[in-house]
Amino acid sequence: DVYKRQLTDYSDVSSLRARLRDFYDDYAFCLDENRLEEWPEFFTEDCHYRVLSRENHDAGLPLGLIYCMNKNMLRDRVTALRETTMFEPRSLRHFVSGVRVMEVQGDHIVAQANFAVMESLSDREPTLNMVGRYLDVLRVGPEGLAFTRRDCVYDNYRVRTSLIVPL
Repeated sequence: DVYKRQLTDYSDVSSLRARLRDFYDDYAFCLDENRLEEWPEFFTEDCHYRVLSRENHDAGLPLGLIYCMNKNMLRDRVTALRETTMFEPRSLRHFVSGVRVMEVQGDHIVAQANFAVMESLSDREPTLNMVGRYLDVLRVGPEGLAFTRRDCVYDNYRVRTSLIVPL
């Protein structure tokens, strides 16, 4: 049984999936509304955040486009986006589906979900920017859910534009 339920806060897997969907929707809303300063709050202090290709993931290679090893690195990324990086203004919409609880052990949840990110630039039609899956480990704490590990594994064979905003 992959669902090693030891969490007392959740009576069954379906309620846990519903809670995860809400958490993922809040995460997407934060990014879509350009509330980047709030983005690190979805993570634990000792988090791991990585964006990597499916090819590298499948080969067990750790190299990614973005690699942050703690919450301070996430905050630095937001500061760089706000203060030093110049890029064409854009709007993003994150679509999350297929939320799955893979395992629950103590206060940790292993989950995954599919994602698609649409990008709209001021002078072009919206395009599919990135598609893939989230591979997550979350911790349940007094404040609720938080990512301890998030691997954003993209299926694109090429990244159309520079990856600016987190996935």
